[in-house]
Amino acid sequence: MKFRLAHLSDAHIGPLPSPRKRDLVGKRLTGYLNWRRRSRIHDMEVLAKIVADIHAQKPDHVAMTGDILNIGLPAEFPFASAWLETLGPAHDVSFVPGNHDAYVRSSLVHLDQTFAPWTRADEIALKLYPYLRVRENIALIGTNSGVPTAPLLASGKLGSEQRDRLEIALAETGARGLMRVVMIHHPPHKKGASTGRGLSDSRRFEKLILKYGAELIIHGHNHRHSIAHIAGPKGPVPIIGVASASAVPGTERHRAAWHLYEITREGDRWAIEGVIRGMRAGEKEVVELGRFSA
Repeated sequence: MKFRLAHLSDAHIGPLPSPRKRDLVGKRLTGYLNWRRRSRIHDMEVLAKIVADIHAQKPDHVAMTGDILNIGLPAEFPFASAWLETLGPAHDVSFVPGNHDAYVRSSLVHLDQTFAPWTRADEIALKLYPYLRVRENIALIGTNSGVPTAPLLASGKLGSEQRDRLEIALAETGARGLMRVVMIHHPPHKKGASTGRGLSDSRRFEKLILKYGAELIIHGHNHRHSIAHIAGPKGPVPIIGVASASAVPGTERHRAAWHLYEITREGDRWAIEGVIRGMRAGEKEVVELGRFSA
């Protein structure tokens, strides 16, 4: 058996719908001013080529780990759902929110309603997050670290209730011998992001993994490829970050890319081979940028 999982993140789709004056208060005002600068970084033609390349590689499932939106305007959500539909049927695409999707408290009702098809659990339907989807022998566990924060902060949090449900999901899927992929937006380890940008309960998350384990943890948020490990009951657990799917300037590690995981069972262990596909500076097509083992 070989399962092919595509992972992309941080699409930051544009252009941004014209906001009303009453929308630009508090955090949204600083976010809007910031987006006017960042909009030059996120290229929708590049994003379209990334999506086309994902389809060309014919993965079995697609994981999108958040930040489709920019400042959580109500008018952004229909564009976000329409874009998610371009990735494939909801049965074959899983989504977890990022901090830009849950930008302010008024965004949360739109968040749950808009993304319900891509976050619908098919097993252990406890509450919305974490949700569990099983495809072949792969357990896709979607968490929500996107929470509204004060201006100039981009931190995330799972919270005690979600961590309790995650504990159940990890324990039950582990007991069934499934290959567990945890999807989260923020890097969930202690040194995964700079101050004000990380997961505030990362230490508690690490304790869950130490006790119950996981085979792969994937995230976005930092807009760059990264590999880290945290302790699990049977050895180190890989945490893999992916670059933004639409970013064009910057260094090689920050430029638009996505990951393709080829997952196979080898005896009593899982083998995970990763391929980085993206766009080099000055090139117009998506190519293979490198390979790694998780």
